[in-house]
Amino acid sequence: MSDLPEKLREKMAARAREGNLRTLSVPPYGVDFYSNDYLGLSGEPLAVPKAPEAPGSHPTGHPGEAVASSTESGAHFAGHAPGQIRGDAPSGPDAESPAHGSGGSRLVSGNHPLYAELENTLCRAHRADAALVYNSGYDANIGLLSAVPQRTDYVFYDESVHASIRDGLGLCRARAYSFAHNSLESLSRRVATVLPDGIPSGSEVYVVTETVFSMEGDGPDLAGITAYCRANGFRLILDEAHAVGVFGKRGEGTVAAAGLEDLVFARVVTFGKAIGRHGAAVLCDSELREYLVNFSRSLIYTTALPPRTLESLLEAYALMSGETGNRRRDGLWENIAFFRQQAEALGLDKGFYTAGGPIQTYRVGDSRKAGRLAGRLVEKGFLVKAIRYPTVPRGSECLRFCLHSYNSKDDILSVLSILSEELKMET
Repeated sequence: MSDLPEKLREKMAARAREGNLRTLSVPPYGVDFYSNDYLGLSGEPLAVPKAPEAPGSHPTGHPGEAVASSTESGAHFAGHAPGQIRGDAPSGPDAESPAHGSGGSRLVSGNHPLYAELENTLCRAHRADAALVYNSGYDANIGLLSAVPQRTDYVFYDESVHASIRDGLGLCRARAYSFAHNSLESLSRRVATVLPDGIPSGSEVYVVTETVFSMEGDGPDLAGITAYCRANGFRLILDEAHAVGVFGKRGEGTVAAAGLEDLVFARVVTFGKAIGRHGAAVLCDSELREYLVNFSRSLIYTTALPPRTLESLLEAYALMSGETGNRRRDGLWENIAFFRQQAEALGLDKGFYTAGGPIQTYRVGDSRKAGRLAGRLVEKGFLVKAIRYPTVPRGSECLRFCLHSYNSKDDILSVLSILSEELKMET
């Protein structure tokens, strides 16, 4: 095997000199203040599958069709009692649906009937006309943004959007322009500069942002930006990755909770955060869904999710929108309020962003210092992540605290007290 090219070695060396070199490691043991599992659903045990049935014996009409449901939510899928999942379907070339793998892309062999059930569930949960499931949030943003804006179109995006949004825009042929974080005024000025005479004939304008940002934990003025886009004929695309499951009475996300779903061109919801599973979906109207099935490359050219994953997602949505989800959301918001109160009592509140959700970020402004502080917290049993360049701009390095329904008040007070003492030692 040939050596790594020298210019790539130099890039790695530069990262190391700056204290920003990334490595993969097994997660240490400690109190979780760094995962996105806000409701603790990733640790929820799945229903135990029934014993395998003989080939050809499928009372529900299709092997693997039934889905477990939560006794707390009262939801039932495919006519089975709570806690039951169909047994393994026969595998191999004669099987209708392999239990552990999909066997191909959704346009070939992988479009298991559970996809339709899941997408209908998503439409009900988030009040959408149509839904299209992707393998991950990254795939969904890549697939949506690389396919929709065309060469003659214009895209305006928040400067703090996720890397998947930036990469999707990098693959499309439209002209893309950033605006200052959460600033409707900056967006308006940017549009006026780029399009002083209005939208050219044959062009579309897309505005892309997030409802809850993954680093800052804040979000835009949704009512303001939806009204602005509607007044100007712009199409609004919103990433709801960190809002789903957390915001709204049933975890429907900020858009549906505010009743603004009809003013949004497309929403991206992901299942790897509060839902505690894997995958994502684009919520839109049926016409856009059909277009994406035909032109979204990250959907067309990848192996579909396996049926077991789809079953797990249906089960998670039953939990999230039922009594389990309600109880855990209440606990999460109680912890968020307690965290803010204790941070203020310790004099730390001025260092934290004013976000009101589960992501609480403490500004440090230096990569090495952020790394040292996070390391000391981990040594004392509290898992907190240092967020450093290039994930955030230079000078914006920070400690990111993710709060959960299962964090105890003692743990919250302890981690903040340790942070306070460590900051005093740094000065």
